[in-house]
Amino acid sequence: MSGPVLECRFGVRYHEVDQQGAVRLPVVMTWLQDAGIEHATQLGVAVRDLRKLGLTWVLSRLTLELEHYPRGAEEVTVRTWPVTREGRFSIRDYQLLNAAGQQIGQATTSWAVLDLKSRRPVKIDDHLPPYPLRPLRALADPFSTLPMLEQCSSALELPVLRADLDPNRHVNNTVYAGWALEAVPAAIADSCQVTRLEIGFRAEALYGDRIRSCCAPLPDDPQTLLHRIEHADDGRELCRLRTSWRQAR
Repeated sequence: MSGPVLECRFGVRYHEVDQQGAVRLPVVMTWLQDAGIEHATQLGVAVRDLRKLGLTWVLSRLTLELEHYPRGAEEVTVRTWPVTREGRFSIRDYQLLNAAGQQIGQATTSWAVLDLKSRRPVKIDDHLPPYPLRPLRALADPFSTLPMLEQCSSALELPVLRADLDPNRHVNNTVYAGWALEAVPAAIADSCQVTRLEIGFRAEALYGDRIRSCCAPLPDDPQTLLHRIEHADDGRELCRLRTSWRQAR
C-alpha cells in the first residue's frame, strides 16, 4: 500500500493557458483530480475499486487558493493526502509547489461514497478498507454552507456535452468551474484572476441537460462573486460557488 502522501508533477502546456498566458483554473482542478485519483488507486480505493462494490466517490465541497498562476513551460508539483474519513465524508487536501519547492497554492476537498443504486451516501468505514491518513489540513475550511445567489446580474445558458461527462456518467466536477467563469463579466474576466474558489455541489447534471450559469458581485465587495449553476428548464440548483478576484499579475 502507498504511503499517506503522494506527489505528482505536471507541466503547463500551450492549450492549457488563457489569453493572459496563465494556466486556466479548470486545468488546475484537473491536476488535483488526477493526483487524487492516482493516490486513491495506490491505496486501493479508486473509483474502479469502488464500482466493484456498487459504490463510487462524489465530490461534495472544494476550496482552492492560488497565489501564483503557472505559465507556459512551468512545472508544478501537486502534493496530496487523505486527512480524515468520518461518517459519510472523507477530506483530502492538496499543496501546489513550483519548481523551486515554494508553495503557490493549496486546496481542501470533501468527498462522499455514493451507493450507485440508491444514489445516497454510505458510511465510509462500513464499506471501504483502511488506508493511511495524514491529519494535517493544507487549508483550514469548515465547509460552511455557501450563500445562495438570489439576484443574478450576468448569465448564460450552455448544453451538457458528452465531453463533460466522467465514468460516473454525470458532469465531471472540473466542468462546473469553467461554466461559472464563462458568466463572469468581461471587465473582470479579462483583467483579473481568481485567488480563491469555493464550490458546493448539490445535484447532478447529465448529458442532454441545459444549464444556466449565473453570477453577481457581493454588494459590499465587488471583487467577490457569487455563482449559481442551475438547470435551465426548471431552475433546480446544481452547484453554488464563490470566487475572489485580484488584478492579473
